[in-house]
Amino acid sequence: MLEGKAMIQDTDMPLKMQIQAMASASQALDHYDVVDCKSIAGHIKKDFDKNYGSGWQCVVGKNFGCFFTHSEGSFIYFKLETLNFLIFKGISSSSSN
Repeated sequence: MLEGKAMIQDTDMPLKMQIQAMASASQALDHYDVVDCKSIAGHIKKDFDKNYGSGWQCVVGKNFGCFFTHSEGSFIYFKLETLNFLIFKGISSSSSN
């Protein structure tokens, strides 16, 4: 695992899920080159889908903008090493009425 410490910018996730998000990001960085953001994001998304059910989204990069709606308790945005990580679970169309 990487020695770097993640810096959480914003979140509404429970603490246990926050820890899982940062651990999954660190593991992905151990497996993939830091410039392979798509593979890093895919690794994290698959981990969250497996552990918390399908529907998770993950964005990884050095500079990006975003605008999204998420399920309550499913959002985290943090920095680890040189990358920013955004993980959230979208709202299904049936629950957004």
